[in-house]
Amino acid sequence: MLRGMLKVGLTGGIGAGKSEVSRLLAGYGAIVVDADRIAREVVEPGTPGLAAVVAAFGESVLTAEGALDRPKLGSIVFADPAKLQTLNAIVHPLVGARSAELEAAAGADAIVVHDVPLLAENGLAPLYDLVVVVDAAPRTQLARLTALRGMAEEEARARMAVQATREQRLAVATLVIDNDGPLEALEPQVRKVWDELAARAAGGAV
Repeated sequence: MLRGMLKVGLTGGIGAGKSEVSRLLAGYGAIVVDADRIAREVVEPGTPGLAAVVAAFGESVLTAEGALDRPKLGSIVFADPAKLQTLNAIVHPLVGARSAELEAAAGADAIVVHDVPLLAENGLAPLYDLVVVVDAAPRTQLARLTALRGMAEEEARARMAVQATREQRLAVATLVIDNDGPLEALEPQVRKVWDELAARAAGGAV
């Protein structure tokens, strides 16, 4: 019999491959609560979240259709730590509230994986039973961002610079998935982590 819900924090630097790990875990049966997806939902047109963003940054961050112009807003906040902090103060409480709703709906015996990019940055590790970190060297992250996402190197470095360091993420890790290599090396590691999560959920590990 399961001992109850297992709450897992999943994080990793931009370009580390966290989204792929999240997708694989969902395929094994995890209930994934995606903070990035929720962050988009809470600032959709007509939401109080979008109204608050416009109040803080002006209507120039809207598209002609009235939706949030994410590239425009990103270029503003990633160049100014104070503005990034302002945006986070608007979005993070909304994301937290929605995440709690989704977790509550998951079921008492679920393995709930919270996909949280800024887990280390915001000191969120104590909220979870354990933390899984998807790890990749900064040079690997940079290569993926420029080659796979088409980012300019300067933009990629700026995005990486506002995140926690590799060492800070590893410091909060319970389990680490090494994604510095090819994609085919990832799935066996994720399967092993899933087996570990299932054992913990069943009370077979501490």
